[in-house]
Amino acid sequence: MTVIRRRFLRIAGATVALPVIPRICNAQLSQRAPKLTTLLRADLRGQDQMVQETMVNSLELGPGVSAPWHMHPGAQEIVFVLDGEIIVEVEGEGSKELGPGGITLIAAETPHLVRNDSATTAARTLIVHSRADKQKPFLVVLNKPT
Repeated sequence: MTVIRRRFLRIAGATVALPVIPRICNAQLSQRAPKLTTLLRADLRGQDQMVQETMVNSLELGPGVSAPWHMHPGAQEIVFVLDGEIIVEVEGEGSKELGPGGITLIAAETPHLVRNDSATTAARTLIVHSRADKQKPFLVVLNKPT
């Protein structure tokens, strides 16, 4: 009788567990699979719909640090914030505050600056430039107060 009861409990337990096993396996597989999330999708701006080169850079701004006013001849810029908070000022568009996960697109030939107004926290960003003309200088610093 005890042997029959044990077998019954094993079979009942397997009957409950078997339908769940594929879901557990699929969940484990999906955790290992790459996850692609679109953060920004936009047409090229200010460069005749042409790209000769793409550059990806990281930019770290310590507390209170600012880049000077500048522009990128023939290159649009995408700024994506990894950590901290930054202010992006674009001539003619005003300023925009971006935190982690924040993103903005700056058209080619457009004066702009990026700054970290925090007194205590550094900021890390990922910067992507799509250049239409590699012969032009990458960066031109402008004479404007920050």
